[in-house]
Amino acid sequence: MPMLRIKGLTHYFGGLKAVDDFNLDLGKDEIVGLIGPNGAGKSTVFNLACGLYRPSEGELSFEGTNLIGKFPHQITSLGIGRTFQNIRLWNELSVLDNLRIAHFSQIKYGILDAFFFSSRLRADESKLIEEARQLLEQFNLTNFENELPRNLPYGLQRRVEICRALVMKPRLLLLDEPAAGMNPGEISELMDLVRWVRETFKVTVWIIEHQMRVIMGICDRIKVIDFGRTIAEGTPVEIRNNPKVIEAYLGEEVVV
Repeated sequence: MPMLRIKGLTHYFGGLKAVDDFNLDLGKDEIVGLIGPNGAGKSTVFNLACGLYRPSEGELSFEGTNLIGKFPHQITSLGIGRTFQNIRLWNELSVLDNLRIAHFSQIKYGILDAFFFSSRLRADESKLIEEARQLLEQFNLTNFENELPRNLPYGLQRRVEICRALVMKPRLLLLDEPAAGMNPGEISELMDLVRWVRETFKVTVWIIEHQMRVIMGICDRIKVIDFGRTIAEGTPVEIRNNPKVIEAYLGEEVVV
């Protein structure tokens, strides 16, 4: 059984069919790319998988569990983490506190523990801080734990966001245009980071990206959609040489 199975996924916004009969199986420890022109429906597919939207039609399951009808926090608790196209960090909180908040669903103390500052609260908080600091150390972010995210370079903000997504120990990580706004040096570091995350945390990575250097450089296979419908899928070499992809997305003239 695949880790994530999507079958016949279709979604309408009013009379507009944003996603049309989308099918995908994701296996363990893969890096799979999802590409297409702006407005092709890529982020809509992610939003459907994460429970932000409910599909109009189709099937969606994770490790055999039906995801349709579940709320985002329920899907996250099953083992699916996600970053967004626009970085969504709490810029008024420190980097460490951004990770602590992501641990919220794991706490065991209640309101009375918080009111009386009980030993259970202190033990839970100590454990969460320790785990957060271990993650920061793995991501080479220890020196920035007390910084506000808005004061960090863009590449480091992305690193913090990916780090935060891993707090819940997901088995599937969705990355929505992580290279957006990065310079060439930051892009190289991102590519190394994604490979390292896959190997270190044993996660499957599903990535949306417009930077072809990233997609062609790190993905095991790629799926291409246009106007919500799949037009091609295959290895990076197959996608690079596919006439439909070249015509619809890569912007080169197709030689007939």
